[in-house]
Amino acid sequence: MLYRESGQFKTTYAADQQLFPIVQDRVAILALLAVAAVGVPLVATDYWFTAILIPFLVFSLAALGLNILTGYAGQLSLGTAAFMAVGAIAAYNFQLRIPGIPILVSFVLGGVSAAMVGVLFGLPSLRIKGFYLAVATLAAQFFVPWLVVKVGWFSNYSASGVITAQPVVIAGVAFDTPVRKYLLVLAIVAVLALAAKNLVRSRIGRAWMAVRDMDVAASVIGIRIMRTKLIAFAVSSFYCGVAGALYAFAYLGSVEPDGFNLDLSFRILFMIIIGGVGSIMGSFLGAAFITLLPTFLDVVLTDGAIALGLNLPSGMTSMAQLVVFGALIIFFLIVEPLGLARLWQIGKEKLRLWPFPH
Repeated sequence: MLYRESGQFKTTYAADQQLFPIVQDRVAILALLAVAAVGVPLVATDYWFTAILIPFLVFSLAALGLNILTGYAGQLSLGTAAFMAVGAIAAYNFQLRIPGIPILVSFVLGGVSAAMVGVLFGLPSLRIKGFYLAVATLAAQFFVPWLVVKVGWFSNYSASGVITAQPVVIAGVAFDTPVRKYLLVLAIVAVLALAAKNLVRSRIGRAWMAVRDMDVAASVIGIRIMRTKLIAFAVSSFYCGVAGALYAFAYLGSVEPDGFNLDLSFRILFMIIIGGVGSIMGSFLGAAFITLLPTFLDVVLTDGAIALGLNLPSGMTSMAQLVVFGALIIFFLIVEPLGLARLWQIGKEKLRLWPFPH
């Protein structure tokens, strides 16, 4: 009864094409942002900020970047973590070698650097597709960490290859506490998510979806396949590069090639598969699932063992967590292969028709 658009008439094209045409959606988004920006800092602890909320937002941004490439443009990629590493290392070097450069500019330039690398590794998409393209992008996952380790200039000739990220200072304000880092990451992710939502509805977004559905037909109607695919790689890598910079500066506090390994690429891929391929909301839902569920399972299994009087070794608890986590992923993909975003869409449709049968 609360989620109805009856009586909300569209009298202009702009009103009909706006991001959230239903008033309830606009109110819900504003309320969600208000809770995230005001309510959460009042109740959350430092542990929640550093271990859950900040990585959730960073992974949401990285999943959003991969979703643009895979979900909307139909180009498989397994090099997401490598593009994140490029953004992190580039942002570090811009801060190190250009005195006085604003940290936000370094983040943007880190994303631009990742975009250029993404275009380079996206060139094979002009000739190959599908799993062959995934293998081609996998080369970035091995080449980028190797290059960082072998060329000492990238790590400022650090003996261990691990470099400490510079302090985050914006307009004289130091973002050195978990709450401030969280608010910074939240603001950047919100702005980029809004930009992505508009981008996929634009002309280039429609071109991406046309190439994804049938590239031959897209070429026949005048879409430039090469240009469209390379733009998808550039935009996706830009988002991943900014996510990598935030991952290093706001979460890890350091830049380490081993921190951007193949396992991280697969985790981000699982996020968009579980959340929903080709969905902005699905990127956030998938990141929440992958980030929060292991912590929830750890608490449940540990408390359950204590309640039953069982003294399980720590290794067995971790193994049981992985088994349950994997089983839930398989179960969920069988029940709803289109992801959490589809369940969200079904729920909204039922609310619009309630109490009538669907």
